[in-house]
Amino acid sequence: MDVEKNYRMHHLAYQLISTGDFEVLHYNENEIWLEKLAGKTSRVVRLFQGGFDWKNHLKKDIALVFQKAKAIRRSFKGKHVEIHNVYIAAHPPVDDWEILRKPMQLQERHPIKMHLYYLSEQEKEEGLQRLQDVAGAELIDDSANYSEADLSEHAAYYRKQLADKADQKQREAEKLFAKGKPIFTYMLLAVNLLLFLLLVMNGGSTSTETLIRFGAKYNPAILENGEWWRIITSMFLHIGLPHLAMNMLAVYYLGTAVERIYGSFRFILIYFLAGIGGGLASFAFTENISAGASGALFGLFGALLFFGVMHKRVFFQTMGMNLLILVGINIGFGLLVPQIDNSAHLGGLIAGFIASVIVRMPGRKSAMIQVSAFLLYVLLTAGLVAYGVTANEENPAYQLMNAEQLLTQNKYEEVVDVATTGLTMDGKLSPDLESRLLFQRSYAYIQLGRIDQAIADLEKSTELNDQFAEAYYNLAILYDDQGTDALATEHIQTAYELDSGNKDIQQLYERITGKPAQ
Repeated sequence: MDVEKNYRMHHLAYQLISTGDFEVLHYNENEIWLEKLAGKTSRVVRLFQGGFDWKNHLKKDIALVFQKAKAIRRSFKGKHVEIHNVYIAAHPPVDDWEILRKPMQLQERHPIKMHLYYLSEQEKEEGLQRLQDVAGAELIDDSANYSEADLSEHAAYYRKQLADKADQKQREAEKLFAKGKPIFTYMLLAVNLLLFLLLVMNGGSTSTETLIRFGAKYNPAILENGEWWRIITSMFLHIGLPHLAMNMLAVYYLGTAVERIYGSFRFILIYFLAGIGGGLASFAFTENISAGASGALFGLFGALLFFGVMHKRVFFQTMGMNLLILVGINIGFGLLVPQIDNSAHLGGLIAGFIASVIVRMPGRKSAMIQVSAFLLYVLLTAGLVAYGVTANEENPAYQLMNAEQLLTQNKYEEVVDVATTGLTMDGKLSPDLESRLLFQRSYAYIQLGRIDQAIADLEKSTELNDQFAEAYYNLAILYDDQGTDALATEHIQTAYELDSGNKDIQQLYERITGKPAQ
């Protein structure tokens, strides 16, 4: 009768929890899912109150169980999964169903295995014995000792115990997202918005000069002037409104989640440690000027991934696959779009994960693991600094940026030295880089009065890049000053053809050729 079957299912589930150390995964009146981690294997017991008259009907239900287990596989604790599928019924199927007792599995890389138990009146003793080996505890069926009224009363007690266990797990999961309020998240939003307004009011957020002045990551200033603070200040600057809007949206959603999980103090440590890691990765692998909160934001991704390691089931029940897909899309997008500083993204992601191990989650301290993670973070950042210093000094693109910075400071002898160093890096020089280094050195030569050397550099620069209007313009000025009219005319005409909208080129063109600019 149904009362007896209901009692047997709930009593068995209660025994598996109380003596077999199983946890409730899913609970309703007719179906219960339990899990126990044994080594790297999740032993999942599925209890179902009801039977099937025919083998084919039973096979359909087995297929549904496989399908459900596959759908929620990521929430299981173990690498391997064993399903112990238990049917509690009065009678087994009437046809030849015993072949289904053989172990079954899905053909995958890490296959889900299934064992079938049919606890009918005829089969229950053998089935319970097999389940005892899985549970590692004695399991009994004492339903024959009670009247129907007693069975109903006891079943209600076990139902309440199971429901309480399920509710307790739900409350514990909810508490994981209530460790702090997003105070620092809102403060970070305010600081980033304020600094963006300052950029706009002082030359524009897309102005290279303004970005450098306000603290963007600029490798020459870091190496030549020791301005390592730029690794931190660049976290709060954004290049253009779309960049700001995208990052602030991410700060809001990721920041509130991480701050609620880790608490405010841990959150801000993760944010800064990730931002520093991302900034140093950018310094080491990207010579361009860069700014933005992306390294810190990817660090928040890393913090949520560490949360997934610590609370796998809750992670995949809440944000799991969506978060993994989002991280993958962002990294893939960064690899496809050259302007995006993907090194900062990856550096921030790794540093954020390590930072999360350092601070750990509230109530989950582990001194040895935390100290090891801290040492790993120190080694990682020190390695990025050491590699970055060498890589930049041996990079002609860095030498070009350094020369440009020195020109703004009127340090012309140093410009000559730096550009010459860059020009000796033959194996790493592209024609465009060589052309621009020659152009910068020629300008320094002009300021130093070494005109012949300046002309030689500019001539070679235009050979390497015949679209370099500024180089032709400077050549025209120098030849005009020397009274070499034919060469002056030739070069200003080329410059005018390349960039007829430039007012300086227009004026020189009119003066040398005597023709009006069109």
